[in-house]
Amino acid sequence: MSDLTAAADIDSRLEAHRVELTGYCYRMLGSAFEAEDAVQDTLVRAWRNFEKFEGRSSLRSWLYRIATNVCLDMLNAGKKRARPVDLTGPTPLAQAALSPLPENTWLEPMPDGRILPTPADPAEAAVARESVRLAFVAALQHLPPKQRAVLILREVLAWRASEVAELLDTSVASVNSALQRARATLREHEGQAVDTTNPLDEEQRKLLERYVAAFEGYDMAALTALLHEDAVMTMPPFDLWLRGHDDITGFMLSLGAGCAGSRLVATEANGAPAFAHYKPNPDGPGFVPWAVQVIDISEGTITGMHCFLDTPRWFPLFGLPDHLDADPA
Repeated sequence: MSDLTAAADIDSRLEAHRVELTGYCYRMLGSAFEAEDAVQDTLVRAWRNFEKFEGRSSLRSWLYRIATNVCLDMLNAGKKRARPVDLTGPTPLAQAALSPLPENTWLEPMPDGRILPTPADPAEAAVARESVRLAFVAALQHLPPKQRAVLILREVLAWRASEVAELLDTSVASVNSALQRARATLREHEGQAVDTTNPLDEEQRKLLERYVAAFEGYDMAALTALLHEDAVMTMPPFDLWLRGHDDITGFMLSLGAGCAGSRLVATEANGAPAFAHYKPNPDGPGFVPWAVQVIDISEGTITGMHCFLDTPRWFPLFGLPDHLDADPA
């Protein structure tokens, strides 16, 4: 085998693990871009040290060991990412003000295609989708880094305790103890369950069709009928968040009134339905990026509208166009 062929073979073997490694690093770090940086660092380290990989473990286990060490190094500063609902109470509409916080404050959205492999087992796929939803990843941020790794490896990826102990250079007893503590912390912070069915069932599809029609028509009565009475709306990088359909629709008719006449384009993020939100172009025809919306659905109602507004970062990540043409006359 020539050197070029051998190099291409190594590249191919490493790249085959990129999606699942990105999902792992995203759960660990809560950041789309930090996760991709961590995976790139992992693959570069693996490439440089491939001759030292002697097959005593599987290639996959070796890559997860490297990725875990990369993530633990990145988390040493003690930083954790959050949603607006994790930082403050809801803001009454009368007090609503848009105050941005730095980018590294926020839990970030992630396209499904970058973090969710396509396992043949539907139950395994369901666990994977549940484990990247925003509320779950936010709850993981409350765990110390090594507990975070233990819980993801054991509960999400179904590694045996002995495998996790070997990866972390610790004992099985320590792994089991860390898992118990992690589970207890997670129960305190995970919040309301949401539906992560894929593909969406007929009822969910119709609910989303009605949501698109109500939002694009800026029909607040129709939107209210779709929202749970305790639905939340968040808008990172602003720390403001709203609870209840009255405050949400009131905001949309006041501070958010510039979104009237918007268009929504379907996508997927964090194991949930999502939309690219384009608002009317203030400088000419067509529509320009405004937000990536991640939608929580539970028991036939919309319980969350999470609007990520930093479109110069999100739209390229999701492979979304930077302009929509005006509707034909």
